[in-house]
Amino acid sequence: MIPSLRDNWSLWIGALIVAVLGVVALGAPWLAPYAPTHIFPGREMAAPSARFPLGTDEVGRDILSRVLYGARVSLGVAIPAVGLAAVVGVALGVTTGYLGGWLDLLAMRVFDVLFAFPPILLAIALVAALGPSMLNLVITIALLTLPQFAVIARSATLAVRPQEFVQAGLALGASHRRMIRVHVLPNVAPALVVQVALSLSIVILVEAALSFLGLGTQPPAPSWGGMLSRGRQYMVIAPWLVLAPGLAIMLAVLGFNLLGDGQRDLMDPRRASGRTTSKGPS
Repeated sequence: MIPSLRDNWSLWIGALIVAVLGVVALGAPWLAPYAPTHIFPGREMAAPSARFPLGTDEVGRDILSRVLYGARVSLGVAIPAVGLAAVVGVALGVTTGYLGGWLDLLAMRVFDVLFAFPPILLAIALVAALGPSMLNLVITIALLTLPQFAVIARSATLAVRPQEFVQAGLALGASHRRMIRVHVLPNVAPALVVQVALSLSIVILVEAALSFLGLGTQPPAPSWGGMLSRGRQYMVIAPWLVLAPGLAIMLAVLGFNLLGDGQRDLMDPRRASGRTTSKGPS
């Protein structure tokens, strides 16, 4: 385990990017040189300079400050949405996979219907129906992400349920609740940890896309997607309006993807066994 952890560059690079993103989000009030909504009259679309390292936007706001505060908006939507989806999805997936029967069949058919629709179209429809706000955005993205956690938890539970240690515990009189808490959830957790990181990257993209379309975080909140939407019409004369938020989205998604890939490689038993058996007899 130690050599694989040491050599897992995807995990380390992803963790570093995510850590920097977290520091930026938490420390935005101290790191940003100006308030994200402060307007500098006469400095509209000013090119990058010592005073404005990333330039200003179309109304004279500092882009660096808005990008830093935009990390708070993205994580402020992604973390609650994925957390809610994970808690509800895992509870539903483990329960249906453990108990089986008609409830399991009904839940899987509902998830199949949800998987049949493109997630972004469902997100647009739900946000349009609920109204654009951060709370509605969190609820919408959580509903769209929930089936992924439920299916993964169900599949892992179905693999653990027939195992001898589970059957032995039931034969000795252990309750179903105890079996799920003590034996099923610890075996389901590794796959879910990887899914959390990968879901966070997807949710950041979905939030940016909805904000780009005007259905996400509303102005003057400094959303990366909203900055791209407003700056795209000035791309030719002021490319810094879209470069900064675009690179921020790319780095955030890259960080969580690398973190998820690294976790998957670290927890893959086949990889660990391959490292163990790769050496021949001495």
